[in-house]
Amino acid sequence: MAIYAIGAYYEGDVRDEFIENRIAGPGWPEKDAPELQQYIASLKAGDIIYIKSFPPGSRFIFVKAIGFISDHLLLTKKTDTKGIVSAGRNVKWVVTEEFKIRKPKEKNNVRRNTLYEEFHPYVQQAILKKLFSKIG
Repeated sequence: MAIYAIGAYYEGDVRDEFIENRIAGPGWPEKDAPELQQYIASLKAGDIIYIKSFPPGSRFIFVKAIGFISDHLLLTKKTDTKGIVSAGRNVKWVVTEEFKIRKPKEKNNVRRNTLYEEFHPYVQQAILKKLFSKIG
């Protein structure tokens, strides 16, 4: 099991659409970002995913939701994703209240990426703490 962060701003904030439709994925078409298609396909059932925002110059990571990849299916049809993303995964969103985490001192500058695996122990701990507070 791993923890992943995903942005949800594709010509507008799609956080609510992710939550309502129980999905997550990149907004770019495969021809423009084949690496993101492969990345979303590599996630496994049970992996944790959180929707994040990291505005330029911010000292905080804004966490907009936390959930689990709920199955092995890769959603690639517009009907599967309701046209929200080009490829996606089914997600069981558990935490839907927004909160913020102070940006840690770090050398791996990934906060502005659309999708990345979360490796910083401080951020991992904050995500798990919030998630466990919801599921007991």
